[in-house]
Amino acid sequence: MGRHKSKPATSRNTRLADQIQKDLAILIQREVDVSRAGLITLTGVELSADYAHAKVYFTVMGAEPEAAKAVLDEKAGWLHSLLFKMLHIHTVPTLHFHHDDQLARGLALSRLIDQANAPRSHEAGAEPDEPDERS
Repeated sequence: MGRHKSKPATSRNTRLADQIQKDLAILIQREVDVSRAGLITLTGVELSADYAHAKVYFTVMGAEPEAAKAVLDEKAGWLHSLLFKMLHIHTVPTLHFHHDDQLARGLALSRLIDQANAPRSHEAGAEPDEPDERS
């Protein structure tokens, strides 16, 4: 949750964001058609200071992120009303869904690092798996 923030959150803000993430994960599993949206995983929720808006970060498998976002945006009002019944708080935030591409960026960086290090292992001489002939 903390990797998208610019300011530190209060403990109540953090607790509420975590609860919203847990409850939304259950609701999405129950209410969103996997064949249309793919398998959606919530990676974080950021709440505005007045609890009026929530940025909900997600990743998706089995569908394009744009398609999943469209389905989530379509269901946002319904999810909001169900969340209102579950949370029992005065202000339930308006949900704004954002695809979290940090996992994909991390994998791409990992591949680049592996590619950059690959020529070095061949320049070093013998492969580490080869036995030493002096023994």
